[in-house]
Amino acid sequence: MQKQIITIYCLCADFLALYGQKDDPQAQMTTAEVMTTALVAAWFFDGKQERSRIFLKEEGYIPKMLSKSRFNRRLHQIPEALWQALFQLLSELHQQNNPSGEYIIDSCPVPVCDNIRIRRSRLYRGEEYRGRCASKRRYFYGLKIHLIISATGQPIEFSLTPGASSDTAGLRALPLDLPKGATLYADRGYTDYHSEDALREIEALELTAARKSNSKRQHPGHISYLCFVIRKGIETTFSQITERFARHIHAVTPRGFELKVFLTVLAYQLLA
Repeated sequence: MQKQIITIYCLCADFLALYGQKDDPQAQMTTAEVMTTALVAAWFFDGKQERSRIFLKEEGYIPKMLSKSRFNRRLHQIPEALWQALFQLLSELHQQNNPSGEYIIDSCPVPVCDNIRIRRSRLYRGEEYRGRCASKRRYFYGLKIHLIISATGQPIEFSLTPGASSDTAGLRALPLDLPKGATLYADRGYTDYHSEDALREIEALELTAARKSNSKRQHPGHISYLCFVIRKGIETTFSQITERFARHIHAVTPRGFELKVFLTVLAYQLLA
């Protein structure tokens, strides 16, 4: 655990120096320490930032820890572009270690609350957040993660969409900044012939989605088998990410909820 905490801090500090981010000389905590506290919470404490804050202070990692309210203000003052830049940097490093050029995309529900509590939900309101998880044969209320991983299981790109949005809508929300000639495997929910043709012609990217029995463009047997086998990797990644979530992700604002989800994916990308 100590090695992982030091790794998180060193990476954040080096990244901020590279990014040109400077702290106010009077700041009690540096931005690197704030980022470290949030990532430690995501990886070790189910996203509970208060437990991470107390642990790092009592164990001497960050002696000058801010109070709960001041820490939350500092955390939310970190620009979203800064977090995205760190995620992108790690993605580029993982892509260099993926010589096969194979990637996998899938979606996973992130419930805000149970269906019985929908009317009392303060974070999100509207039917666009009521989605259905086909694998679990149940409805949920919240968001969907659309995640692209490398063949080695490392997150490369991801987006959050309302729970009722389709998988193809999540695909269009991703930048798909993948190497030319790469193959992107997906389940049948991502079947979109127009997107497949456009990605092949414009981006030189092969989108290989599993086919339904009534699809007009059926794959050869060996492609269907590869799609089935390779896609198993993202199910493992999703299970490892979602087990880091608290049973109920506590947040006061939509941005706070989405930040906790993002931090969990980022911590997995950094430490897994």
